[in-house]
Amino acid sequence: MEENLRALLTAVREGSLDVEEALRRLGEAGFVELGFACLDTGRAERRGFPEVIFCPGKTPDQVAELFSRLAVSNPNLLATRATRRVYRAVQQAVPEAEYSPTARLAYLWRERPVQPRGMVLVVSAGTADLPVAEEAALTAEVMGSRVERLYDVGVAGLHRLLGRLDRLRQARVLVVVAGMEGALASVVGGLVARPVIAVPTSVGYGASFRGLAALLTMLNSCAAGVAVVNIDNGFGAGYLASLINRLGD
Repeated sequence: MEENLRALLTAVREGSLDVEEALRRLGEAGFVELGFACLDTGRAERRGFPEVIFCPGKTPDQVAELFSRLAVSNPNLLATRATRRVYRAVQQAVPEAEYSPTARLAYLWRERPVQPRGMVLVVSAGTADLPVAEEAALTAEVMGSRVERLYDVGVAGLHRLLGRLDRLRQARVLVVVAGMEGALASVVGGLVARPVIAVPTSVGYGASFRGLAALLTMLNSCAAGVAVVNIDNGFGAGYLASLINRLGD
């Protein structure tokens, strides 16, 4: 499979095969066997976005190889939980790649929508939740959604949220990120007629049990229309928000 891919890319470089035909053949192949990974090259066709690279457990060189291979036929890419060391390897392979140290995302963002889609609003309870909130926001942006941010509006100072009801109600879908007791998702869910994706974070003192308390609060929300992803899973929330956002187009 690797030799076939090399031959395909060589043909494109030499001009004997155009880019569109190369993309069609890549889609037919469906995957590339690399030894350390089986790269799903057909995922963008099936899901609307290419395979996302989860960096922990992989070496920087492995992440860079996966990223560079996907970059051949995909304008936008994500590599989650990337360290600066991983990003340096990625950037050497794909100089256009960018990095957000807050979101811990290495990403490629060549294609940006001309017309904005409906808005995804990412809401965070506290500044300590920013890494997870930014992971969600940047994921949705790179996937093609228009994203706005509303940060540090937790229930300890509820007036900060209530003073922005217009912004909450303008969103097509909301991502609510909160640690501690995780009550913010229920509050937002009771104020809007839109889907709310709740993200518990591991922020909190001892009895928060590294996000378990917030997770249980969100799972037991009495506000209808609130769905919950895993602890600290900003990526999963941003991905889902973008898929929901596309439904209105």
